[in-house]
Amino acid sequence: MPRTKGGVVTRRRHKKILKLTKGHRASKHSLYRRAHESMLKSLSYAYRHRRERKGDMRRIWILRISAAARAGGMSYSQFIHGLKEANVGIDRKMLADTAVRDPHAFSQLVAVAKGEKSGK
Repeated sequence: MPRTKGGVVTRRRHKKILKLTKGHRASKHSLYRRAHESMLKSLSYAYRHRRERKGDMRRIWILRISAAARAGGMSYSQFIHGLKEANVGIDRKMLADTAVRDPHAFSQLVAVAKGEKSGK
């Protein structure tokens, strides 16, 4: 049985890797072996950072809530504790959005967290 050469398949596989590494520096986008190493590393970074992004967003939300709570005369921890005591079930993402988009509503939440009666 004659030997089968895999030229077309190999070239296609190499081209796929080189296409994925387009934009990488130096020989990492043009030499297959370097490109393959670079691709593996970049894909692992992408996977890891997709998970890190969740924590980054939470940190941003906490910063925004903290700044708005301090403007209302409370620390972040006092504010969150006050909301828990008042059985207000709003997550940090929504609190941060409210702090940025609707400061008046957030000031009412600060009043609730302080234990004051809000003017309804």
